[in-house]
This record gives sequence, structure tokens and C-alpha cells, in this order.
Amino acid sequence: MKQIGVCLSSCPSGYYGTRYPDINKCTKCKADCDTCFNKNFCTKCKSGFYLHLGKCLDNCPEGLEANNHTMECVSIVHCEASEWSPWSPCMKKGKTCGFKRGTETRVREITQHPSAKGNLCPLTSETRKCTVQRKKCQKGERGKKGRERKRKKLNKEESKDAIPDNKGLEPSRETPEQRENKQQQKKRKVQDKQKSVSISTVH
Repeated sequence: MKQIGVCLSSCPSGYYGTRYPDINKCTKCKADCDTCFNKNFCTKCKSGFYLHLGKCLDNCPEGLEANNHTMECVSIVHCEASEWSPWSPCMKKGKTCGFKRGTETRVREITQHPSAKGNLCPLTSETRKCTVQRKKCQKGERGKKGRERKRKKLNKEESKDAIPDNKGLEPSRETPEQRENKQQQKKRKVQDKQKSVSISTVH
């Protein structure tokens, strides 16, 4: 390929090659084109332009949006969601028994996230009120609050058992003098009894 008096195996960026019987040469792409296949078909646009069907555009046509990463006009992608799941059982405070009015929920998943101009995603969960025939909770069917109450009750009972019964086991706090006084009082009582007995025998 001939370009400004130099022969190259391929044309540089911004040029495209044309072959003629007498001469092969490199021809410059259009001003807004960075690389091109021929005079009318661009393969990469210069900064600030978006590629669409071989042309470089300032703005993308209706129904398309600009991709700033690839600098191309691409189709607008709208959000898509799966079908709703079945409604959950009627519940209240995490349990399915012991109440009349509760709530039920259903969910769905996002299957296609939207592009910049695409429609936003809808809600992925719905809750509604429900009414059921009240039924008593079986053992082990208690909700979160019921289990907490039971745990607190057990902890109270355990703490009661852990407190030792010190009744009658209080250590004696008497001083040696007090003990001595008590012993003397006992001796006097015994002596008084003996005196009264001897007096009664004399009569």
C-alpha cells in the first residue's frame, strides 16, 4: 500500500486501503471516523461520537441509547421480572398459630436488569392482610416471643436454684467475753435451781 511515498503492508489507523490495477493506496477516513473499512463505513468513531451502522453520530437515533463504554448506539434494555411465587402461609410475628388476623407474602426475581434508559424494575415482594381460623399453638410451635418468654422463665428458675440457703448457717459473731458471760449465766441458773430444791426438802 502506498502512502506519501512509503510502501506499507497495511494502512495505518485512520486510513483505509483501496486497490487499483495500476496502484494500491491508503485513503484517509472521514473526519469523525477513527478507523474505517471504506469511505462510507466506519468501524470506530473518534471521541464524542457514537457508532451506528458504520456511521458516527452525535446522538443516537430514537429507540437506541449511547453506550459510553463502547461508544456505540445500542438497543434500550427494559427490566424483566419472573412470575410471582405462591402466597406464603398466613403469619403473625413469625408464627402460624394463635391469631386470627395476620399477613401473607409473595416474591419474584429480577431476570433482566435495565440499561440506562430502560424501564425501572418493579417491586420484588408484596404483602397483604389475611384472616384465618384461630388455632392453638402446639408445644414447640411457639413464635419467637413465646420462645424468649420460656427461656427467661427457665433462667429465673436456674438463678433461684443457684442461690444457697444460708438459713441457720450464719457464722457466730460472738466475742469471747460474750460467750463467757453466757456460761456464767447458765451456771447461776443451775445453782439457783439446786438451792430451791434443798429448801423444799427441809420443809
